[in-house]
Amino acid sequence: MKAKAYIKSMRLRTLPLSLAGVLMGSLLAVADYRVPLKVVLLVCLTTICLQILSNLSNELGDVLHGTDTPDRQGPEYGLNSGVLTIPQMKRCIGLFVLLCCLSGLAMIWVSFGSIFCFEGICLILLGAAAILAAMKYTLGRNPYGYRGLGDIFVFIFFGIVAVTGSYFVCAHTLHSWMILLPAAAIGFFSVGVLNTNNIRDMQTDSANRRTVAIKLGLKKARIYQTVLIALGWICMLVFASLRIFDWRHFLFVLSLPLFIMHLKGIWTYEGRPLDKYLPMLVISSFILSLLTGLGFCAYLF
Repeated sequence: MKAKAYIKSMRLRTLPLSLAGVLMGSLLAVADYRVPLKVVLLVCLTTICLQILSNLSNELGDVLHGTDTPDRQGPEYGLNSGVLTIPQMKRCIGLFVLLCCLSGLAMIWVSFGSIFCFEGICLILLGAAAILAAMKYTLGRNPYGYRGLGDIFVFIFFGIVAVTGSYFVCAHTLHSWMILLPAAAIGFFSVGVLNTNNIRDMQTDSANRRTVAIKLGLKKARIYQTVLIALGWICMLVFASLRIFDWRHFLFVLSLPLFIMHLKGIWTYEGRPLDKYLPMLVISSFILSLLTGLGFCAYLF
């Protein structure tokens, strides 16, 4: 029973979103350089641990601040269902902090041959910042997620850091500014996932959380969501167009119908019926990243 509750609290349906960024960066690095498979796998493992840490911390923070009530529109997890206790959740969070550290150090060691090189130290500092950002979204006395700053942090860590960081770990260089375009695209889509969550929970969050969706209101939050998706697609199209032309670089366009279906749901539903459009955007972003990577790596096969 508790094992199932822990798994629910890990929110595995969100994992493809965190993997979307590192897959994008890793596969683009594979397209440009020779990258050992074990490095890519360790990048993905570290990202999964960070995402689960973020999800667990988010649940604990919401419970401690009284945000998660029986009226919430999203799914019920282990802590707010009463199956898990707060001390049990804290121990689980501590475990994933340790796993993030071990996996991250292993990733640096395997990629660079040492954790004490300049690149390794920089990545350790970046990893520490990522762990703090994952935990402080709703935890602490003044969590940034309760002040409408979650969008900024999600854009930075799920987009810019995930794509450029994974590219650098795999390739040991950032040879072109153009990598910022797919990084920004994944950042915009990731903020879109957060905004979908916040639109769904507008009624229950309004008591003690000031999300961007609450500040904007329902109609403007929907417009904001549309702009986020559009900006992501503009970044991807510009990126593919700036590279040497190859029709396979545009394979990601095949995922466009999924994004259109998502936006249709955003403009049609609110509250609990909107919940299914959150994982839809997660999967859409993952598929877009995978298709992009496969398109740029196609010449290898």
